[in-house]
Amino acid sequence: MDEEALEKVYQENLEERIITNLSMIKNVSLETAMDIYYSSRLADKVHRGTEGIQYLDYKVLVRILCETEAELLAQYGL
Repeated sequence: MDEEALEKVYQENLEERIITNLSMIKNVSLETAMDIYYSSRLADKVHRGTEGIQYLDYKVLVRILCETEAELLAQYGL
């Protein structure tokens, strides 16, 4: 496996952990957590690898999402 393929697998696993953790801490379905995550600015930053953000722990990333994107969470009644 080359470096690019490994990076893609890592990113997919990271996104899965973010969505699962978001679902647990906000007590929403996985589908809702997925909608929230993929609608967020954080998802774009993780995808682009902005400032190495994709290497932070998934729990830290969920905390960042909750703290910096309150307006998005409010759209879901959270």
